[in-house]
Amino acid sequence: MTISRFLGVLGGTLWLAAAQGYGAAFSIPVEYHKLSNGLKVVLSPDHTAPTVVVGVYYNIGFRIEPKDRTGFAHLFEHMMFQGSENLGKMQFIRLVQQNGGVLNGSTRFDFTNYFEILPSHKLETALWAEADRMRGLAITQENLTNQQEVVKNEVKVNVLNEPYGGFPWLDMPQFANANWYNAHNFYGDLEHLDAATLDDVKKFFSTYYAPGNAALVVVGDFDTAEALGFVRKYFEKIPSAEKLPMPDLTEPPQDKEKKFSKEDRLATRPALAFAYHMPPRNTPEYYAMGLLDQVLLQGDDSRLVQALVKSKGYTGTVEGGINLLGNMFNYNGPMLWMAYLFHDNNVKPDQIMSAADQVLTEVRSKPITQAEFDRALVKLRSSLYDALSGFYGFGRADLLASFALFDDNPARINSLESEFRKMTPALLQKTAERYLRPTNRTVLTVEPKAASGKEGL
Repeated sequence: MTISRFLGVLGGTLWLAAAQGYGAAFSIPVEYHKLSNGLKVVLSPDHTAPTVVVGVYYNIGFRIEPKDRTGFAHLFEHMMFQGSENLGKMQFIRLVQQNGGVLNGSTRFDFTNYFEILPSHKLETALWAEADRMRGLAITQENLTNQQEVVKNEVKVNVLNEPYGGFPWLDMPQFANANWYNAHNFYGDLEHLDAATLDDVKKFFSTYYAPGNAALVVVGDFDTAEALGFVRKYFEKIPSAEKLPMPDLTEPPQDKEKKFSKEDRLATRPALAFAYHMPPRNTPEYYAMGLLDQVLLQGDDSRLVQALVKSKGYTGTVEGGINLLGNMFNYNGPMLWMAYLFHDNNVKPDQIMSAADQVLTEVRSKPITQAEFDRALVKLRSSLYDALSGFYGFGRADLLASFALFDDNPARINSLESEFRKMTPALLQKTAERYLRPTNRTVLTVEPKAASGKEGL
C-alpha cells in the first residue's frame, strides 16, 4: 500500500491491431449511474476473461490534503486496510486473497484509490467489502499509532535512506510549483505525521470518504443489471455528507527559468531533471503536448533520446513524461512535463542542457514533418491501448474512474483518440513555442557528494 506509479502491461494482439489502424473503430462500453447519496457508478463489461476489477476512487489526493497535515492523504490510505464494521484488522486483504484475487491501493495527486481483481463470481463479495469500509472504518488510536509508524518507516526506506529517493517525482513539484497545494512534500513531514490525532482521522474520513466524493467502477465479466443491483444493495444506504469546496490549485505563470541543486550523500552518479508547466487539461494544447511527449521523449526514436543517448552519449537513457505518478489522463490540476537522466561525473549539466535546448529549439522554431507526426500518433495510440488493457482490466478501470471523478463523464474514454487526431504539426509547434520555452522551465540537479546545497547548477 504505497504511493505507486501507474501499473501497465502490454496488451494483446487485438489492441495492437487497433493501434495500427486495422479492424473496426475502438469503443469501450460505458454505463454510468449516480446513486441518491452522490456515489458515481461506472459499469464496463468485458467478457474476454472470467474476472472482474472493482475500483473505488476517492476525490482526495495528496495535493489537496490539509496544510498542517502533509502526508495525511497517504497515511489515510494505510488506515483503510485496518478493519471496518464487519471485517477485522487485515481481514479485507485475506478475504480477497483467499478468493483468488489481488488488491492494492495508492495515493496520487488528485485521488486515493483502492481496487481488487477477482474471479467474476466473487463480484458481490468485493462490492460488499468495499461498502463495509466506506460505511464504517475502524478508526482507533491503536490503528492510527501503528500506521503512523508504518508510513514514517516507508518515508525513511523509500526516500530518506534511498539513493535518489524522491527524485524526481517528489522533488520537482516542490521546486517547480509556487502554489503550496502543488508544491509541498507529498509524502509528508515526519512531524506532521506524528501530530495527526484521532479526531483528525475521524474528520478526514467523514469529509473525504463519503459516497458523494467517490466513484465506483466495475470492469470485466459481469451482467450490468445484476452488478447495479449489488451496488444499490450495499452502497445506496451509506449516508451522504456535505462536500467541501476544492482548494484553489491555480499555478501563477512562470516567466523566469528556475535552477536548483540537491545534495544526495547516497547517490553514486549525478542526476538531472528538467520540467515544464503543462497546458490546462483537456485543451487542444494539452493534447498537443501528449504528441510532443512522443516526439521528444518516448521510445528510442524520440528526439531527446537520439540527441542525449545516441549522438552525444551523455547518458544511457532519458525517461519521463506527463505525470510520473500515472499518465496524462488520471490527474486533475496543474501538471509538469518532465525529463530526467543519470550521467557520469565528466559530463556537466550545462552540456546536457545545451544539447537538450538544441532539440527543443527545433520543435519551437518549425513544424515537425508529417511523417514524424504520423509516427507520434501511432505511438500515442499504442501507449493508450496498452494502458487501457493493462493489469487485467485495471488500466481501463483507472481511466473510467478518473473521468467520472474529474469530468463527470466516463464516456470520455471513447473520444480520446479523436481528440489527438484533431492535432496538426502547426499546432504542435505553436504549443511548443508557448510551453517548451526556457522561462517556463525548472532544472534540478542531484550532486552525489556533500555540497553547499546552494541554488544553481
